[in-house]
Amino acid sequence: MIQGFKAFIMRGNVIDLAVAVVIGAAFTAVVTAIVESVFNPLIGAIFNADSLKTSFLIGLPGGGELALGAVLAAIINFLLIAAVVYFVFVLPINRMKEAQERRLAAQAPGVEEAAPLTDIVLLSEIRDLLAASARTSTAPGVTDAAAAARPADGTPKHTL
Repeated sequence: MIQGFKAFIMRGNVIDLAVAVVIGAAFTAVVTAIVESVFNPLIGAIFNADSLKTSFLIGLPGGGELALGAVLAAIINFLLIAAVVYFVFVLPINRMKEAQERRLAAQAPGVEEAAPLTDIVLLSEIRDLLAASARTSTAPGVTDAAAAARPADGTPKHTL
């Protein structure tokens, strides 16, 4: 159980998520300050109130008030955060992805880059070599299992 938790914590996406939450909280404070210092007074001046939060007050019979201006301020805050996230993060990343796809599509057909060997490919080849050496090591006349697994020219298939 401890090993599984350690593997979970060490994943890159958990760290990335933590950084995003911290930066998001700091960014929210900046946008909130802009909304409360710039937009709320401007909209409040339009409606003859000190700020947006004190405008659109509806009195209730029991003595309370509905503060519709505070809801409007929260909506403006949300829209500003969403706009900045879209224009600063989402739009540039989408453009980079599109440019990368255009570059890949523009490559000459028939010319492919050699794909790097992945762990799965290497492990599959090791498994196949071990299976081949197990079959050939029991055959009469074969004394070196590693030599039996080599290609005909005698060189190893991979060198690390």
